[in-house]
Amino acid sequence: MSGALQELFVGADGTARGLYGELIEAGAIGKCSIARASHVEPHPDGGWTADLSPVGGPVLGPVPLRSEALTAEADWLTRNLLNGPG
Repeated sequence: MSGALQELFVGADGTARGLYGELIEAGAIGKCSIARASHVEPHPDGGWTADLSPVGGPVLGPVPLRSEALTAEADWLTRNLLNGPG
């Protein structure tokens, strides 16, 4: 194992939420649905943005590297969508 982590947040009703990753096969823990929460795209003026409008969030960036946009996206989703009530 590489030491990589994948977090799941479990609500009082037993519903688990998390960022999609391949460390845990989603179907292995029960019935699941996967929905896009954002779009990481190149910006017309250069760099990358993370558009979180599908979940009512902001557009983050532009930042120079796609990896930076992906990190900002994951951080925002974890703080604002996954840790909160749902």
